[in-house]
Amino acid sequence: MIIEKIYFRTGDGLDLFGLLHKPENEGEEVVIAVHGMNGSCLKERDDILAKRLTTAGIAYFSFNNRGMGYMNKFSRVIEEKESRYIGGCIYEDIYESHYDIKAAIEQMENMGYSKLHLQGHSLGCTKIVYSYNKLDNSVLKNIKSVLLLSLIDTVGPQKYYLKGNYDKVLELAEEKEKQGKELELMPKEAFIHPISVKTYLRYYRDNELIDFAKYSDKDYGYKELNNIKVPLFMRWGNVNEMVIQSFDELIPMLKLKIRNQKLDIGYIDGADHGYWPKVEQLAGEIIRFLS
Repeated sequence: MIIEKIYFRTGDGLDLFGLLHKPENEGEEVVIAVHGMNGSCLKERDDILAKRLTTAGIAYFSFNNRGMGYMNKFSRVIEEKESRYIGGCIYEDIYESHYDIKAAIEQMENMGYSKLHLQGHSLGCTKIVYSYNKLDNSVLKNIKSVLLLSLIDTVGPQKYYLKGNYDKVLELAEEKEKQGKELELMPKEAFIHPISVKTYLRYYRDNELIDFAKYSDKDYGYKELNNIKVPLFMRWGNVNEMVIQSFDELIPMLKLKIRNQKLDIGYIDGADHGYWPKVEQLAGEIIRFLS
């Protein structure tokens, strides 16, 4: 396996960085990995997946999107170079994620790859589904499959863990917004990570375009997932996973709701949200799916 550093720029002027893992005999196929909240391209899970996939002749591109880490100051190029706090899970605007994914797709195409697979983990899945529904076919024409690792219901678990305080926390965020305090942090008990008022409101109020994994809503039609016309791979762990339903109930329900003719859906017994200690098993299942 050969690892190459990749620097590329998004359509709205952000400079991003990634690692392209290449097989010894290069081909035309690559997996583009989109990390989740507070993630990065330097996860051990990505290293293991890259080693297994390159052995199978498939390149693996993991890159830092604007949601990496807790707080990051990205360079944004407009008329002249400037930078401001635009990313990290504290300040990220998830509706801007399509810029990152579009740029990664175009970067891989410019490097000669014509068979692309979009892989997301956790909130990275949300970004991929949102972007797939937003970007037009001129961008998506070379996407051959979508892999969703631990697609989370953003609202359901939050309501569950906050119990009767969900509406109160949301009201607090809205009050801070009215006071012009969008960049202040929410109280630590409001969320699993440090998060700004602005970002919290994106997830739990201004979420009409990203709230599409409504596992608790038995009447929901999963329109956004059904708009994915390429083969679809979905996996979860069942240890400390960020899903409140039983997978023995959830997966049969999703099989009925999601009409993708090449849907491969299931969970890995004994794996947690990051797929430990079953990353090797996950890699094997991904390779079988892609083959």
